[in-house]
Amino acid sequence: MPLKRIVIKVGSHVLTEDGAIAKVRMLSLVELTVALKRDRYEVILVSSGAVAAGFTQLPLDRSSVANKQALAAIGQPLLLKMYQEKFAMFGILCSQVLFRSDVFESKKHINHAKVAIDTLLENNVVPIINENDTVSIEELVFGDNDRLSAHVTHHFDAELLVILSDIDAFYDKDPNKYDDAKRRAVVTEISKEELEAEHSPNNDFATGGIVTKLQSAEFLMKHNREMFLASGFDLSDVKAFLVDGKHVGGTYFKRK
Repeated sequence: MPLKRIVIKVGSHVLTEDGAIAKVRMLSLVELTVALKRDRYEVILVSSGAVAAGFTQLPLDRSSVANKQALAAIGQPLLLKMYQEKFAMFGILCSQVLFRSDVFESKKHINHAKVAIDTLLENNVVPIINENDTVSIEELVFGDNDRLSAHVTHHFDAELLVILSDIDAFYDKDPNKYDDAKRRAVVTEISKEELEAEHSPNNDFATGGIVTKLQSAEFLMKHNREMFLASGFDLSDVKAFLVDGKHVGGTYFKRK
């Protein structure tokens, strides 16, 4: 039985708490990744959090893009070290892969990157991908790795993108404003209005929101791939979906 390749993307809001990296949630993410690897999955991790990690060492004003670039440069090696220590508890190596967003504009660059990712996975190493925020300032202003993770899923031959977020599903209206908001369990079509709505990041380190997630889902559905959006605070829904094959919570995006 062939291994199923998936991409797991974890956002800044999940990985940070009170201005620091949320180590307990990071460990839960690592434990999930290890469990999936044992369950015949190849896992590529797309992780935000470099700016937050840098802020723990040098609390600069994050409203400045230049400061965010500096914080990312400080925080990226710290973030990787935290992941290395947690994966080492399970005897697994992880690796750092930093991309600029324009890597996917060149077939040559895509092919080079895919060879590296394939080689890491063949050797049981978990690739941890992040945007190179020190030079790719667009990601610091807008996106929070949502689009990056969608392109990684498509170009590196993964079947499914799992986005773990503070947003636990896609609702028919904003659940923060409306008590009667209903979860949309399965989505096969996204409207133009939904794709062009105002962005709504929820914390100091996040730059995404539901709209960038919908845009990622739309991109993947157009390329006959799938996406699952679930909570990164409580991993029971994603575990049920991936390990037990049960759709309990979260939203599953797929073509009709």
